[in-house]
Amino acid sequence: MQENVTEQIKEVVTDDIWGGIREFLEFGFHFGSGNKEINITVGLLILVLFSFVVASFLLKWIRMLFTRKMDATDKNKFISVFKFIKYITYVIVVFATLSLAGINVTPFLAASAALLVGLGLALQELFQDIIGGIFIILDKSLLVGDIVEINGKVGRVIEIKLRTTRAITRDDKIVIIPNHKFITETIYNYTQNHRTTRESVSVGVAYGSDTEKVKNLLLKSVENQKGVLKSPKPFVLFEDFGDSSLNFSVLFFVNDSFADPRIKSEIRFSIDSLFRENGVSIPFPQRDVHLFTQPVKEDSSNSMLED
Repeated sequence: MQENVTEQIKEVVTDDIWGGIREFLEFGFHFGSGNKEINITVGLLILVLFSFVVASFLLKWIRMLFTRKMDATDKNKFISVFKFIKYITYVIVVFATLSLAGINVTPFLAASAALLVGLGLALQELFQDIIGGIFIILDKSLLVGDIVEINGKVGRVIEIKLRTTRAITRDDKIVIIPNHKFITETIYNYTQNHRTTRESVSVGVAYGSDTEKVKNLLLKSVENQKGVLKSPKPFVLFEDFGDSSLNFSVLFFVNDSFADPRIKSEIRFSIDSLFRENGVSIPFPQRDVHLFTQPVKEDSSNSMLED
């Protein structure tokens, strides 16, 4: 008796419940026959939706794992990257679904491959910029506030994006730098290790000048200059014996290299004033020109005519 009840329940579950679910999942459109049969069913559509949900969840989890140690600003920069990856994943899911439905996707894949190769060549620098931006954010080789020199221009970094970095120059102009330049070219970062940099001002004095006096005057010119650090102490170098002058440099340290042209200008004003007050002359190149003259010989023909 019990065995009959069990068999009846099994038949109900197998035939009625699972049978009804199977019929529901297999409901749809069926085209062709044999190897060329195409089946677009409710089950296939549910599989597609389920694949989309799973892919979105996995990508979101990977993004959270990848950016867990970043601040909110850097995390937001990766949203567009993961959106692009999500769209690529969706395309792969669609092609897989079409293949399961019996549709030959080989022509689509071949056309997509050719399109992607052409697109990749056309957008090569764009991808380089994005990869460069990812490297910059991950290894912290460049930070907002850093002072960099690129192509002879000095600027303070004000924004780092995935594709470009923006910097403001000393004359308040915005420079937009593609990120691939930071991984393919040599970039000077004045503040990578610390904000203190060493600067210098060079000057020449006339031969015969008191070099010790010149040294003291150069040190005095930077002693009370605003922006020049007291420690490390400024110092003077006697650089060379020039063609027309004795060449000196006064070296000093600042903590704002972005403003060093103004500081150097003030120091030059001070040097000129101190040299004038103390009788130290700044020479300029001089050249001696020697003219050699020869007496003009009297023309013999003219002499004969006179005779």
